[in-house]
Amino acid sequence: MATINPALRQQVLNIYKELLYLGREYPLGYSYFKPRLHKAFASQAELKDVEEIKKGIERAEFVKKEVEALYYLKRYRTLRQRYEKI
Repeated sequence: MATINPALRQQVLNIYKELLYLGREYPLGYSYFKPRLHKAFASQAELKDVEEIKKGIERAEFVKKEVEALYYLKRYRTLRQRYEKI
């Protein structure tokens, strides 16, 4: 059984931890976000091909950017709503 490259494994763990951290403020709640994140990563756990793992990391980075954009948009709307009334 081939083992995964330790550097790739570390990248996967780091992106998982970053997404978990971002999920704390997810609009539908952490209890919604965490199981879905775990399920998404667990479904890809059997990947052994380096290229496929890299594609998965790229997809996770994209999701991370989308979640961050969601938070920025939420913050922007809140600030706009507060200061529009002045």
